[in-house]
Amino acid sequence: MPQLNFADFPPQLVWLAISFIVLYVAMAKVAVPRIAEVLESRQDRIARDLDEAKRLSEESDKAKAEYEAALEEARAKAHGMVTELKATLSKEQEASRVDLEAKLASKSAEAEKSIAAAKDEALSNVRQIAGEAAKATVSKLVSIDLADGDVDAAIEASAKGRV
Repeated sequence: MPQLNFADFPPQLVWLAISFIVLYVAMAKVAVPRIAEVLESRQDRIARDLDEAKRLSEESDKAKAEYEAALEEARAKAHGMVTELKATLSKEQEASRVDLEAKLASKSAEAEKSIAAAKDEALSNVRQIAGEAAKATVSKLVSIDLADGDVDAAIEASAKGRV
């Protein structure tokens, strides 16, 4: 093997040094700058992407905050509308109740008047019927015809408690 021949060893070292220096210069001048450029462009793109993601995240957080604020405002508005509607319905119900109570009181008063009138009419009819019954009874029992005035006076006396 020629690599292990000690006589050929110094020229091999010289060629090793020359090829190392050429490769080193080629790598330093061509390959490393390209690799550095690719790495830098990737780093820039990653930084831009991170900045864009941060911006989008902030916009998302802002939109979420606006949405939650709008939602809370809508809830408050709906609660206010429900409260207002309850108050309106309560007022209408109270007014309806008052109106109904007034109508019922009016009908109750009319019914009391009607009952009183019916009672008075019934009492006058009772007196008339009692008078006719008493007159008929007396005429059958005693065979005496009584005058209507006498019968009325007797009924009045019995109504007052004196017979």
